[in-house]
Amino acid sequence: MRAVTCFKMAVAGSVLLIVAAGCNGPAGTGVGKKMSLVFETDFEDGSLDDWQPTDPEAWRIEDDSGGKVLALYKQSNYKPEVRSPVNINLIKGVVVGSFVLELKMHSTTKDYGHRDMCLFFGHQDPSHFYYVHIANQSDAHANSIFIVNGQPRVSIAKRRTEGTKWDDDWHTVRVERDVEKGTIEVFFDDGVKPIMTAVDDNFKWGKVGVGSFDDTGQFDEIQLRGLKK
Repeated sequence: MRAVTCFKMAVAGSVLLIVAAGCNGPAGTGVGKKMSLVFETDFEDGSLDDWQPTDPEAWRIEDDSGGKVLALYKQSNYKPEVRSPVNINLIKGVVVGSFVLELKMHSTTKDYGHRDMCLFFGHQDPSHFYYVHIANQSDAHANSIFIVNGQPRVSIAKRRTEGTKWDDDWHTVRVERDVEKGTIEVFFDDGVKPIMTAVDDNFKWGKVGVGSFDDTGQFDEIQLRGLKK
């Protein structure tokens, strides 16, 4: 996935138009306009030094679509203390409050109802964090925004779709978090409305990462704008 990103295009001109369309999207809150770029990678250097996984053996750099990508290629050998995702890979050394995370995601597992990919944020420790679970079907444990707060994960979504269909293509996902308002919004591809929303202020700062509850997938062109702590 070597498409030119919104941040790279900004230097070429038409900055306001490109940033608004590529980073905050048609239905974005605009919160990202207040923030600096704190992390960006396309994995072309082949390094995993910036990452903190629950199991390093489950992650590697792979070649895909003419470039390098981050791959979760097998199940992590990790057992959390409370019921929560096992495949987690956090950006090392970056802690943010409000943020906008945008990236490319590609599911590489078989198709079934809970086929999922996840994004993590507000990560305090292994038993305290939020995560977005994007899956084919919605239920109490899938396709929602969850909080892990010292006990098994709980859905906190205020609104969500009936499901978000994964296929064999790459998709753009964006998460917007405004800690002052407590809002969380998740956008998928070019959707005008968020696929899920929540309001919660338990964790106002934390690490951000990628992964899956118990499936495999690839990640690329990760850009994090935020208020760094």
